[in-house]
Amino acid sequence: METTPVDILLVEDNLNDVELALRALKKSGVANHIFVVNDGEDALDFIYCRNKYENRLPNNVPKIILLDLKLPKVDGLEVLKILKSDEKKKIIPIIVLTSSNQEKDMIESYKLGVNSYIQKPVDFDQFMTAVNQIGMYWLLLNQLPKI
Repeated sequence: METTPVDILLVEDNLNDVELALRALKKSGVANHIFVVNDGEDALDFIYCRNKYENRLPNNVPKIILLDLKLPKVDGLEVLKILKSDEKKKIIPIIVLTSSNQEKDMIESYKLGVNSYIQKPVDFDQFMTAVNQIGMYWLLLNQLPKI
């Protein structure tokens, strides 16, 4: 059984954004255990311990999920809908971190129960600052009950 704790599940298909987010999180020192998946189907498999993640312990859930909306296989809104409609999983904070500036995406995300919606800054330094602040707040300041 996989027992390594996961602080952050990063669901992102853009490898450049993955690299930037990992650098920002590691630089800020807020997360030692980050797991990256590149599509929505893989994110759901990870959370529900299915397929290649079947050896994960079901109660070993991430402290937060950083979720892009525009994903292959299963899009971010569908991942959000599935997780926030599950009584056992909806307590996991989900932060949408996306390049989408469409009002309809933001509205739909909040209707589905997202905890925060952040548009990715285009500027490198702003992106690093945004990810650092996400990690600081959601991992160090925010209090979560045991899941």
